Amino acid sequence: MEARAIQTSSAPELPNTNKIMPKVTGWERNAMGKLTGRLVDLTEYLDPKRLADQSVDLNLRLMKWRISPNLDLDKIKSTKCLLLGAGTLGSYVARNLMGWGVTKITFVDSGSVSYSNPVRQPLFNFVDCLEGGAKKAYRASQALSEIYPGVESTGYAISVPMAGHPVVDLEKTRADFEILQQLIVDHDVIFLLMDTRESRWLPTVMGKAAGKIVMNAALGFDSFVVMRHGVKNEVDPAAELGCYFCNDVVAPMNSVKDQTLDQQCTVTRPGVAAIASALLVELLVSLLQHPQGAAAPAPASRSDDQNGHPLGLVPHQIRGFLSTFENIPIAGKSYRCCSACSDNVVDAYKSQGWDFVLKALNKTGYMEELSGLKEVHSTAEAMVADIEWDDFSEAEETSLM
Repeated sequence: MEARAIQTSSAPELPNTNKIMPKVTGWERNAMGKLTGRLVDLTEYLDPKRLADQSVDLNLRLMKWRISPNLDLDKIKSTKCLLLGAGTLGSYVARNLMGWGVTKITFVDSGSVSYSNPVRQPLFNFVDCLEGGAKKAYRASQALSEIYPGVESTGYAISVPMAGHPVVDLEKTRADFEILQQLIVDHDVIFLLMDTRESRWLPTVMGKAAGKIVMNAALGFDSFVVMRHGVKNEVDPAAELGCYFCNDVVAPMNSVKDQTLDQQCTVTRPGVAAIASALLVELLVSLLQHPQGAAAPAPASRSDDQNGHPLGLVPHQIRGFLSTFENIPIAGKSYRCCSACSDNVVDAYKSQGWDFVLKALNKTGYMEELSGLKEVHSTAEAMVADIEWDDFSEAEETSLM
């Protein structure tokens, strides 16, 4: 029987993979050549707070990358802001500051949230009005943290001593003054966002004495004024910009003393506060970007050279009128007899401190005498007395006509 040939197939010979395939399991050597484990931190991708930080920062950096390469975002972010007033203006100013990346915002307000507030003041809601109303300063700071956890916000429910309002509780008033004094020292920018004119006087004096940036906004029914107070100009005193009180010829006094309850309420068109607050924050940001900072001069006209400023001109003040939908930039010089920022007043505050404030609150006529306004009044009265008025008879007047 013929033997059959049996054919078997064998697998092709494979190369030795041990020499070309790296090990994919086990420890990996670090930079020192040691076998250790490696950790991957996913916090930035999983933590909602980190994601919020990145998103807020990215939105601002898009402006720098695409529109204004010279914009100094870090300077804005590091600015510490003190808001005196947590009402309508304070709420809108705080939201705009957060939009620019400011992370340090402090509120000062002694009032409580009332039922009329939430519709005009976006940091409050209906629940805040219940049980007598939450303190505005505390609730406003809490609301900012709810909006953006990366903000550092604190509230102080204290009263700002007001010129023309005699002291009733000496210990409390002095304690409030000392807290306010320290807050102004600790912050870079002071916002004056209160209801009355006289409540802005003491922070104006303290801000000028401390060399701080002071931003002010005041509302009428359909008008507003937004301004930055001037700082001390040692080089050219004549060019020093004025403050909120530099146009006054009388010292601030109690403006609500004889007013009825309805007259004490601020009555404005609902959009005025939002417009004024937005302009105030934008004015601050433009000021921070100026090479001279708080000492930036006011432009003579809208056509002035911007000198490479990333955000344009930096006016001294803006007066807005909703009746004509018009904004007018204005520049005003410092007044040597100003009841708030003149050298006599600031020097008296620096040297006497609380004693000066106490006299200004309780002693009628003290501020006018100290600032020089009393002498201005006397001079004006003397000039009027020296004027010779001609008496015309009726017949002479008829003949002249």
